[in-house]
Amino acid sequence: MESDELPLEKLLVRYEEGAKLVKACEEKLRAAELKVAQLEESLEGDLKARPLSVDDEN
Repeated sequence: MESDELPLEKLLVRYEEGAKLVKACEEKLRAAELKVAQLEESLEGDLKARPLSVDDEN
């Protein structure tokens, strides 16, 4: 945007496209986060799925 190569209208169109892409990516990320499960070994040695908690991310 610092250069004078693109007119303001084109810059605004590209900004709107970028904002839509960000929103779409955030929605896909939220959907993927809902599907993430962490396997945890139970006392019997069986594996069971449990939701990933925020504390488990780091």
